[in-house]
Amino acid sequence: MSDFSVEATRLTKYFGDYKAVDHVSLAVPAGCIYGVLGPNGAGKTTSLRMTLGIIDPDEGMSRLLGGHKPQSVRSRIGYLPEERGLYPGMKAREAIAFMGALRGLDWSEGRRRAATFMTELGLERVIDTKIRKMSKGMAQMIQLIGSIVHAPDLIVLDEPFSGLDPVNQERLEMLVRRERDRGATILFSTHVMAHAERLCDRIAIIARSQRRFEGTVDEARALLPMQVRYTPRDQGDPAAIAANLPAGAERHDDAWHFTIEDSDVEPLLARITASGHGVAGLSISRPALHDAFVHIVRQVDASFDADAAGDAIEEASA
Repeated sequence: MSDFSVEATRLTKYFGDYKAVDHVSLAVPAGCIYGVLGPNGAGKTTSLRMTLGIIDPDEGMSRLLGGHKPQSVRSRIGYLPEERGLYPGMKAREAIAFMGALRGLDWSEGRRRAATFMTELGLERVIDTKIRKMSKGMAQMIQLIGSIVHAPDLIVLDEPFSGLDPVNQERLEMLVRRERDRGATILFSTHVMAHAERLCDRIAIIARSQRRFEGTVDEARALLPMQVRYTPRDQGDPAAIAANLPAGAERHDDAWHFTIEDSDVEPLLARITASGHGVAGLSISRPALHDAFVHIVRQVDASFDADAAGDAIEEASA
């Protein structure tokens, strides 16, 4: 039995001459929340669809829930696609029960679970409301519940937070954590870093069709130096203060801002203490996941642009 709920290896997909996904591999540990992050158009949705066996890869393979082919374990998977869609004439409870029935859940049990889910999420007032009378965000929550009502072992959510207001985003985060605590594995794509930072045990970052990072959120944040804000007690001579700080330190009002590596923290504290300027305020923090994500994507874009410029020069000189 594999320790991974998802094992996708070197997935590759062409649409015509365009390579949408370029040898992307994912290994999602069982029982974790795993985020696939990337800019719009990076290849996240295509990667998820190949992983689930919805579309066939041109290269590579995918195995789910202990090494099974995706099609053989469909009843154990819950999937919320990027394109939302419900029958507008159905009532919410019936829509959820119908989606459960498609995965083998008894109809009456599906209706019972639908009512329980909706009550727990504060949606009991619309249990018997038709989909066409709901807001887009409310209907999206109904489709989400329908995706998990059969208690799947693997839940795959494609941009689940898109279109939700802050209240429903919070409800969704709570639901994701609860499903993980139940024992399910959650794999979701997003380009909103705040959700991934709060939820994910591990992440993969896809940019320009390739996986560019895989690891924990803390490991991604550690790719950048720590950010320091230092306020001397004795403002004194700015040049004298700057002499004890790293090169590039900038003063804004009474505080100095600069970055340092982990290994430089203790030497910095020693210099500040010995300088005699004192400490009125000092904060040392890791950059947010957003900063790490932007750093990775910009590096990829810069490399891509450099390669494109080099090819253009070669063609011009040929």
